[in-house]
Amino acid sequence: MTSLTGPHAFGRVASDGTVFVRTEDGERSVGQIPDAPADEALAFYVRRFEALEVEVGLLETRVRGRALSPDEARHSINTVRSAVASANAVGDLASLAARLDALAPLLEEQSAARKAERAKQLDVTRQAKEAMVTEAETLAAGNDWRGGVNRFRTLLDEWKALPRIDRTTDDALWHRFSAARTTYTRRRKAQFAEQSARREGAREAKEQIIAEAREIAASTEWGATAAAFRELMTRWKAAGPAPREVDDALWTEFRAIQDDFFSARSAVLSAQDAEYTANLDAKKALLDEAEATILPVTDLNSARTAFRTFLEKFNALGRVPREQLRSLDSRVKALEAAVRSAEEDEWRRTDPEAKTRAEETVAMLAAEIDKLSAKIEKAAARGDSTAAAKAQESIDTYAAWLAQAKETLADFSR
Repeated sequence: MTSLTGPHAFGRVASDGTVFVRTEDGERSVGQIPDAPADEALAFYVRRFEALEVEVGLLETRVRGRALSPDEARHSINTVRSAVASANAVGDLASLAARLDALAPLLEEQSAARKAERAKQLDVTRQAKEAMVTEAETLAAGNDWRGGVNRFRTLLDEWKALPRIDRTTDDALWHRFSAARTTYTRRRKAQFAEQSARREGAREAKEQIIAEAREIAASTEWGATAAAFRELMTRWKAAGPAPREVDDALWTEFRAIQDDFFSARSAVLSAQDAEYTANLDAKKALLDEAEATILPVTDLNSARTAFRTFLEKFNALGRVPREQLRSLDSRVKALEAAVRSAEEDEWRRTDPEAKTRAEETVAMLAAEIDKLSAKIEKAAARGDSTAAAKAQESIDTYAAWLAQAKETLADFSR
């Protein structure tokens, strides 16, 4: 008989067709196929072993690939191990059991890894919830009444999507989050109630402003009434917004009253400006003449008299258009400044104290030059050329100063 290998080596067939498998505990019967050749009977039970072998291999692949949780894997291993232990099959059943046992350390590693991953996920979840609680408490203390509502909704949805952590911590964090949301909701309702009251007060204030505006709208006291309207506008802005459905209508009514007044004022002032055109032309002509006769100022007395005459005529003329006032005023001030500058120059030239100081300066510089000239003569007599040259340098400096002082003194004689 040919020697059997592989799974066949673990079985034999008795003469009555009974098939036996050899195990570590000895032989046991796995079945009987009478009236069949021994090799066919043995092959039938070997195929059963091969099916178990495939099942063990698939389980190994799934466990190593982490397709099953450790608990699911243990359950499957126990099920397959029971099937192997009682299998009516021919083959190395002990090796299949050993392969199943070899998965135990791997499962322990996977269990530890899953436990660590679970702890990490819980820590991440805890941190996320703590951050959400902190943000919720910040929102609850703030005044973002519009964005805060939407943000709380988002935070609540995100909270529900997160897994629970340990009950004590999770309940404590939820209590803080819920308390913050409640606080925000209460403050928001109180704020809107207060805002509603303020807006109703603003409506009453604006209606009063409109009533006052109607009383003064027909006034022709343009300056005082314009100031009154500015005051009403200040009060309008300070009143704040009225209820949205009436605020625009109130503003339209108030603005129309203002427009009527200022349109009437503009019409009157425009008519006045037309009347002032002749005055403007006359004043420009006076200015042209004064500038031509007074500037530049060469005779102070004549210039002073001419300016006084000009100013009397200029002031006697009526008003001019408002937009021309600055230009005319600038030209008048320029004329006045030229006359005043000439007066100041004249005063400086005729100031006796200043003339005395100029004379004293000329005398002092001349005396110094005389002293230096005497030093040069003495130095030359004793042959000291260095001292003579130094004294001459000083004379040159004093001579330049003396020339300037004489020019200043000469100004007082002009």
